[in-house]
Amino acid sequence: MGTTQLESVQEPKYWHLKTVLSEALDSDFAVGEILPNERELAARFGVARATLRQALEQLELEGRLQRRRGVGTTVAPPRVGVAVATAEHEWTGGATGEAWQPVDCSFGRPPAPVAAMLEADGDPVHVVRRIRETHGQAVAAELLYVPESSVPDLSAIDAPSGVVRARGVLREMHRLRLEGQDRSVELGSARADDAKELDRLPGAPVLVVTTRYIAAGRTAAVSVATYRADTCRLTFGGSGALEISHGEQQERRAS
Repeated sequence: MGTTQLESVQEPKYWHLKTVLSEALDSDFAVGEILPNERELAARFGVARATLRQALEQLELEGRLQRRRGVGTTVAPPRVGVAVATAEHEWTGGATGEAWQPVDCSFGRPPAPVAAMLEADGDPVHVVRRIRETHGQAVAAELLYVPESSVPDLSAIDAPSGVVRARGVLREMHRLRLEGQDRSVELGSARADDAKELDRLPGAPVLVVTTRYIAAGRTAAVSVATYRADTCRLTFGGSGALEISHGEQQERRAS
């Protein structure tokens, strides 16, 4: 990486710096390599550290860089192509080799926005937590909110707590006949619990996918899934499917 000084430009200085840094990542660094510290980078490019941080944050958002706990800022590998499926068999979630793995289940009141979608009126619901892995890497963490009315045959004896109860809830969800779903995607910041599970720093950029599942004319469940923004790129295909793709590699599954 050279010592090019930034001259006066019309675009924001941090944006121009982002372009210069991006070119340097292509030519001077390998995947996984650790970047020099902020003080050294700011001195090399003749910018304030605040400007440098803005540029680094943009590159992290674009998936070019990763901030790793106890390591520093490294060059990110290419994004992993992961299909966001909505098929009913995903409810089972616990079989060997499946992408989503249940890790816990609790019973409590959902956040107000989720309660409104469920029309729960403050009633407690099952909250299943799942982790999604692709090629051995955690790429998403999900909270699945399920009203008792969606799993009326769930037995407390058969599924007492934790991951066992999570699998029980998912098994009962598998019996539902889904009529459809609607989904929204927004940019967010990683909460502490999600950041830990996804090996990110709290506040790191993430993609939050909220899905409302409909069965028998009502909301059967609501999923709030947090995806690593540096790993995943989400797009909607012409069929209405939700896709995650990178470059020419792309997987898709119909809604």
